[in-house]
Amino acid sequence: MMRARWFIAAAAGLWLAAVVQDGVTGWIARTDLPPLALETSVEVVARDGSLLRAYTVADGRWRMAVTPGAVDAGYLAMLVNYEDKRFRQHPGIDLRAMARAVGQALWNGRVISGGSTLTMQVARLLEESGTGKVAGKLRQMRVALALERRLGKDEILSLYLLLAPFGGNLEGVRAASIAYFGKEPGRLTPAEAALLVAIPQSPEGRRPDRAPGRAEAARTRVLARAVGDGLIDAEQADAAEREAVPTARRPFPALAPHLADRMRLAAPGVGRHQLTLDAPLQRKMEELAAQTVAGRGTRLQVAMVVADHRTGEILASVGSAAYQGDARQGFVDMTRALRSPGSTLKPLIYGLAFDEGLAHPETLVEDRPTSFGGYTPQNFDRVFRGDIRVREALQLSLNIPVVALTDALGPAKLLAAMRRAGVEAVVPGGQPGLAVALGGVGVTLEDMVQIYAALARGGVALPLRVTGEALPGERVLSEVAAWQVGDILSGLAPPPGAPLNRLAYKTGTSYGHRDAWAIGFDGRHVIGVWLGRADGTPVPGVFGADLAAPVLFRAFARLKPQLEPLSPAPPATLMVSNAELPQPLRRFRSRMAAFAPAADAPAVAFPPDGAEVELNDGALLVRVRGGAGPFTWLADGVPVAVAQRGREAMLALPGPGFLTLSVIDAEGRSARSQVRLR
Repeated sequence: MMRARWFIAAAAGLWLAAVVQDGVTGWIARTDLPPLALETSVEVVARDGSLLRAYTVADGRWRMAVTPGAVDAGYLAMLVNYEDKRFRQHPGIDLRAMARAVGQALWNGRVISGGSTLTMQVARLLEESGTGKVAGKLRQMRVALALERRLGKDEILSLYLLLAPFGGNLEGVRAASIAYFGKEPGRLTPAEAALLVAIPQSPEGRRPDRAPGRAEAARTRVLARAVGDGLIDAEQADAAEREAVPTARRPFPALAPHLADRMRLAAPGVGRHQLTLDAPLQRKMEELAAQTVAGRGTRLQVAMVVADHRTGEILASVGSAAYQGDARQGFVDMTRALRSPGSTLKPLIYGLAFDEGLAHPETLVEDRPTSFGGYTPQNFDRVFRGDIRVREALQLSLNIPVVALTDALGPAKLLAAMRRAGVEAVVPGGQPGLAVALGGVGVTLEDMVQIYAALARGGVALPLRVTGEALPGERVLSEVAAWQVGDILSGLAPPPGAPLNRLAYKTGTSYGHRDAWAIGFDGRHVIGVWLGRADGTPVPGVFGADLAAPVLFRAFARLKPQLEPLSPAPPATLMVSNAELPQPLRRFRSRMAAFAPAADAPAVAFPPDGAEVELNDGALLVRVRGGAGPFTWLADGVPVAVAQRGREAMLALPGPGFLTLSVIDAEGRSARSQVRLR
């Protein structure tokens, strides 16, 4: 005991002698201070400043930027009262507290109370030095004096609030408040404030998630001191005592993880990224995404984007149903992955056709088997509907009419419009063909939402954004054409069970059932939904209308209770029936129309081309449609019936085999049919 007393006294004497000999001012000025610019967790925050996601610092600690102004005043009062009552008056060392501590140590032969000020604690935390050794304590005193010369009291307090240990990898009051209470430290209850004052004195021994009993006992002592010094009354202390101590750490917020990662990588030197996202809405959309894939196997994935099409602000971005390395490959951001859009490009094609004067919503267009230079598209259901209004062709998502329009426009014009909308589509082989109309191009979910936002905004593409000010947009369609497309899409029936409303939307399914899409808008917002597999493999039986459309309607229901009306028709809109349209707009005629037979030209009605028919005693019944009689029939170029007045005839033909049957009308027009005779 005598050796301990002697050692402490000798060390203190030598330190004081050095100070006196060197001169206090010079000695303090020559102090080498540790770095004061500390790394803090990179934060990604929502439009209202609430935390979306944070990242640990380099050594894996949670150290969240904080200032005294952002911390509950009651906590600050308890902290200073408990740890350093004369914090605002002393120069870094509290001589009265130090004298008391030295006296106790000399008398007891060991350290009873440290006498450390908050400034000395900051010095220790900055240098990560120990607390009990005399040399370390003397170094803390010198650094504390130097800190007080360099910094103001609030700056020193800020360092404490940033560095105070709270157990595990938690540093600073803000990280502790989020981890233990799930909230920012701006408003704390007396119980919460007292617990946060108590933990740093023994951060591992008083961790509430591991030692709730010791944590509660330490909290009680802080509360008792606060009552004794008049910071709170007895009634508040009693209520605080009844408040349960948290027994587990809460996870740090991890909303919009894909987008947060993207922003952090794009600007690695920025400590705080404020986005346009709406945190409550983001949470709702992530919950909807998880519900969507639940019970649908281990590989189906979903992505969603919600935006305000008036401003271009993205309000929610869901890259996957769960951010993890699972069979769904949840770590892949599917809002940015290149996929085939299926039929979701069709509205843009129709809008371009309206602007080019090729068609009007009431124009008749043919839905018949057609070959476009060897490319022979089929409708999804393999059914052909003949003459049909353009409005119905888009609502039914027919393939042949939209390919005919794309052929008339030229695929390059479609890609140019996409570029004006801010979308750089990836075309296989680099040369666009007519297949782009049916999804033969690579785009992202964000791309498609931006295109539909342009439709909703009267044809002007305002780039979607998550930061910064709105950028100028470029016109993609006229206001009239954009409204006409939206009006057609708003006439689609909602999926079963969805509310009846005027949501303008379109679904799409890519080739091989790899992608299911649904994108829609009302008067204010646009939402895009994609479902599929992240690895691009087919999902048997997946259809945009069956799978993605219900998710789209549920997303709008979570966004707001009621849809906002679409914009009214522009004054220049031509709203008439087909019969009232100008003659050129009544029926769409493709570029091949000049080479196609006239509507009243003759055609072999029976037997149809490619048929296999049976001879009846060496004769075959034939029938002609259209044309003007009399008719001449030929078999393999040889006349077998001449000047036939009727449209039916019995032809005597040679035996079984393949035969080219031709008919010529009175005006010299002809038609043929190749058949097989039995």
